Amino acid sequence: MFRKTGCWFAVLALVLSVVPPVAGELTDTQVRNAIERGKTFLKTEQKSNGHWTEHSIYIGGVTALTTLALLNSGEDVKSPTIQKALAYLRSVGEPSTVYATSLQTMALCAAEPEKDVAIIGRNVEWLEAVQLRSGLRKGAWNYGDKKGSGDNSNTQFALLALHEADRIGIEVKRDTWELALDYWLRTQREDGSWGYTESEPSTGSMTCAGIGCVVICQSKIGSGDARLIGPTVECCGAQSDDDAIERAMQWLARYFSTNRNPSSINLRYRHLFYYLYAVERVGRLSGRRFIGRHDWYREGATTLLNMHDDFRGSWSGAAPAEDVPTVATSLALLFLSKGRRPVVMSKLRYGDSHQWDVHRSAVQHLTQRVEQRWSRDLTWQTIDVRAASLEDLLQTPVLYVSGRDAFELTADQKENLRQYVNQGGFVFAEACCAGEGFDRSFRTLMSELFPDSSLRLLPEDHPVWYAEEKVNAKYLRPLLGIDACCRTSVVYCPKDLSCYWELDRGLRNTDYPAEIKAEIEACLAIGKNVVTYATSRELKNKLDRPQITINRASTSLERSVLYVPKLRHEGGSDDAPNALPNMLNFVQTQAELRIDVSNRLISATSDDLFNYPIVFMHGRRAFRFSPEERKAIATFVQRGGVIFADAICASPEFADSLRREMKNVFPEHELVRIPPDHAMFSREFRGYDLSKVTLRDPQLRSGDDPLTANLTEVSPLLEAVSIDERFAVIFSPYDISCAMENSNSLECKGYLKDDAAKIATNVLLYILQQ
Repeated sequence: MFRKTGCWFAVLALVLSVVPPVAGELTDTQVRNAIERGKTFLKTEQKSNGHWTEHSIYIGGVTALTTLALLNSGEDVKSPTIQKALAYLRSVGEPSTVYATSLQTMALCAAEPEKDVAIIGRNVEWLEAVQLRSGLRKGAWNYGDKKGSGDNSNTQFALLALHEADRIGIEVKRDTWELALDYWLRTQREDGSWGYTESEPSTGSMTCAGIGCVVICQSKIGSGDARLIGPTVECCGAQSDDDAIERAMQWLARYFSTNRNPSSINLRYRHLFYYLYAVERVGRLSGRRFIGRHDWYREGATTLLNMHDDFRGSWSGAAPAEDVPTVATSLALLFLSKGRRPVVMSKLRYGDSHQWDVHRSAVQHLTQRVEQRWSRDLTWQTIDVRAASLEDLLQTPVLYVSGRDAFELTADQKENLRQYVNQGGFVFAEACCAGEGFDRSFRTLMSELFPDSSLRLLPEDHPVWYAEEKVNAKYLRPLLGIDACCRTSVVYCPKDLSCYWELDRGLRNTDYPAEIKAEIEACLAIGKNVVTYATSRELKNKLDRPQITINRASTSLERSVLYVPKLRHEGGSDDAPNALPNMLNFVQTQAELRIDVSNRLISATSDDLFNYPIVFMHGRRAFRFSPEERKAIATFVQRGGVIFADAICASPEFADSLRREMKNVFPEHELVRIPPDHAMFSREFRGYDLSKVTLRDPQLRSGDDPLTANLTEVSPLLEAVSIDERFAVIFSPYDISCAMENSNSLECKGYLKDDAAKIATNVLLYILQQ
């Protein structure tokens, strides 16, 4: 029992003195700090003319590698460091070695390709000219002399360079890719691995090189599952064989390590950094978060941070070249930065057949288009529903489910999928290849998972149609949706999309007939709109563990811990189940309070109500309290309790009901606006300066970017019931909950997520100290 919130000064002191321990596992902050230290080290090692100490044979190679590492680690291309490095690289003479030429090409493609088209084009022609065209290693590259024998390391770097050049529009001959692919497939061993050459032992670095190069070559040749036959698109031809990649992945999983470069024999030099750079490429190009049971990025980053020289900010190894800190640090930064790219969407693998992945390059191509649109490096992944936990699913913001045949999930898989959506996840589904079986199965699954909702045709004014760009009306597909957790959380297209995503060739789409090109662009626009609607361009850091909301009864309260339950009512008291836990988690982290972040629902008539100093309340529909509930709420406030509420998506029905019920409970008091200059909106109570916050109003939609066109800066609008010179009820008529539930919602009138979290922090800190 408690009488006044004044007694909560003592509890607040206890709460403030007990800070949650920092988790023992690797965090994104630690990785970012290591990357910044590594960048600083590299920049201090740069010579006055822009280069780094070079190998006597591979002139320009170390400078190109270092430049590439800095760019991928976030160094601005306009910075003096990069500009001096580019000037030096442009001054390097004609191509002479594969390593240096390949790295120079990759660096120039990553920096200012429009300025260096001539150099990049020259390098591409040279690399094509020195590719071996005869002999046992036909299709490979050597160190630069076409007469010599080839090896898998030089071949890998040549193909990486050609890949980057192709991405910026430089033409690479088809037979270059075909010869290279044939070489890799021909030299792969029965167990799936590769060595430096076919006569040398298998290694992890060379097996990773083989996987990456096969993926790249296959994508360039266009041996996908969708194809153009004359003027007609054939979406569902026979799938090509991916046995080479699967066998290699199995070998890699069997011998996987991040502490050594695995090999079939004991090698003197392991080239760990070179190997980890190749592991990152395998994970990113194949869309694998796990290699076997190994979370390759988390394990690799942990290894690298344990090897980090905290004093210098550098890395170094024992193998030749890696004993040079500039080289080892560059390779470490490439792993840490490129592997850290946030996941934008994941394909769901289900069943024993390949029908879940009819168009295997589709999601990769869509992700590349989203990258271009957002001007941000992204990645995609595959999640196997047969092995995935709820936490695994929640690490992707968009779960893509596709197929053409009927399918069935187990009870546990269905529950994980239901919880994934209820915890803030988003499902983007498609029936491809006129898949009537998939269509029936998916509709049945959604009815089972969400019995209170049904797939509805999304109207033309739904944000999913314009979140990123307008779609050519001639090629629209029907989109159906299910609403959950403050937004449409399931979007389903019963017609082909992925077929046209797979046909995308970027700058080479000009080779298609105009009608086909237009339909490809329309399908890509639909995909980009759905992804942007689902994420609001806000993605989690790769190392962040998802917070899983736990519903608990209002019992077992621990002393010195702040508990904030949610008040039950009939107006949608739990329509945003993650909002309060996410809100409390933010407050706990930012204000260093010890707070229970579980989702606790409590009835106004429960005796447990009086165990809490604060109760939270939200909803989106009309409601009424019973006379008994009104009496209990009045008693709760008389004893010092405070109600904090908001209207989900600025629901006028909920807001009207709340104002009416508060008037019934406190007939002598009104909900009135808290002045914008009130101390609650300042830093006085250890909170934030909230003199201005950003409000999204869907009615203001205009301009080119739907995510920013309806935003305005305003003073926070909060209303309060004041009793005995303290706030007994604090209410936001604009949305806070949906912002905290998922990401910023295009459909809700309310505060952006960061501001919603800061408002909640200030409110809770003020209540505890008023």
